[in-house]
Amino acid sequence: MLNSTQTRGILALLSLFCADFCSGWFQNSAKNSRSTQPEPSDSCLCHLTGVLDDCFCDIESIDVFNNFKIYPHVHKLTDRDFFRYYKVNLKRPCPFWPDDGHCSIKDCHVEPCPESKVPVGIKSGNYNKFSQAGAGVIDCEQAHELGAINNTLSHQSKEAFADWAHHDDAQDHFCGLDDEMSPEAEYVDLLLNPERYTGYNGPSAWRVWNSIYEENCFKPRSVYRPLNPLAPSRGDDDGELIFAYTTRLCLEKRVFYRLISGLHSSINIHLCAEYLLDEGWGKPVWGPNVQEFRQRFDPAETKGEGTRRLKNLYFLYLIELRALTKVAPYFERSFINLYTGNSEEDSLTKDLLLQILNVTKAFPMHFDESSMFAGHKMEAKTLKEEFRLHFKNISRIMDCVGCSKCRLWGKLQTQGLGTALRILFSEKEIKNLPENSPSIGFQLTRQEIVALINGFAR
Repeated sequence: MLNSTQTRGILALLSLFCADFCSGWFQNSAKNSRSTQPEPSDSCLCHLTGVLDDCFCDIESIDVFNNFKIYPHVHKLTDRDFFRYYKVNLKRPCPFWPDDGHCSIKDCHVEPCPESKVPVGIKSGNYNKFSQAGAGVIDCEQAHELGAINNTLSHQSKEAFADWAHHDDAQDHFCGLDDEMSPEAEYVDLLLNPERYTGYNGPSAWRVWNSIYEENCFKPRSVYRPLNPLAPSRGDDDGELIFAYTTRLCLEKRVFYRLISGLHSSINIHLCAEYLLDEGWGKPVWGPNVQEFRQRFDPAETKGEGTRRLKNLYFLYLIELRALTKVAPYFERSFINLYTGNSEEDSLTKDLLLQILNVTKAFPMHFDESSMFAGHKMEAKTLKEEFRLHFKNISRIMDCVGCSKCRLWGKLQTQGLGTALRILFSEKEIKNLPENSPSIGFQLTRQEIVALINGFAR
């Protein structure tokens, strides 16, 4: 049985933490009658509010839209078989420094899914590209008969597929994709391997985030102080200095930093929400750790940086929400089928996905990506490529995470964001998609689709 906090959206988790946080604040303030005690509105994270920088959207609107219109449906979607199983290679060596070895803590372990448990349609590799008319639930023994692409496609579609299969679109990707055909790539049931605090920390974890912030986030060349929020503090003004540095960046580089910060915040909130509170007698108890949350996000504990970290989480949400709206035409084509081998399950899954995509279109304050890379043509092209390569490097750093479960969710969420960025900057290709046949201009692998939706759900 999964812990109840797993069924809550991250914005609802914020409300949960804030309620406990503010309760503790008022208890402490009652013991302290000094006139210098700050007002509750200044210290309490319950009052995260206002307009986000770099867009025309306020936090309250996002909360209402997500909590009532988006998250209940997204949560159902991630329970569906197509989005439940994620194929990933957790054994790829770290490309940047000698491997520290894998975490020996038992909760770091990821339990791969036995082949017999993976739906045959997913194993066949016939997932999202073409519909399988009349396909039902097929026994495992019949899996070898699922070379159905050549049996169900027109000659024109076969040619288009062959062209697409040989198309090298590596220049379009923001992430280094795992080779799904590698013998080391395994299916993981995401519902049975939830994102949670495993005890993985210390120098190994610090080095991963330090490399992400210091070597891959943009910052002014004159700045030598660390952007990594986990770096040792150098004074009471650290938070303001980081904020000052990022405001001096151009929009594109500032967006990059805010996305990484938002992703970091998302991961941290889930670790705080699913924290090992008691190992018990063979029955560990997982639940919210308010003190851990306070340490990471309380303005007093973070030199004023905590509130901005949470706002960056909302900014990340906006970027991925916009990507879902933009990619809707890709999935609205009739031959795109989220194929598992169970026609009834597949139909319900696609209907639910289209329902969510239609809801995203109604959001009135989407991020305007056209404001990015809009300067001089050659300069904009160079900056965009630099942006892409920096993010692709971060996706490769995820192979340096020593905890297998942390690596799993880090790779998935990084790939989800990378897929969202690829969508945002493929507007022309998506607009030119043929209605009834595949296109070599823009395609999504099943791995990218699963990461996009699960990353957004996080």
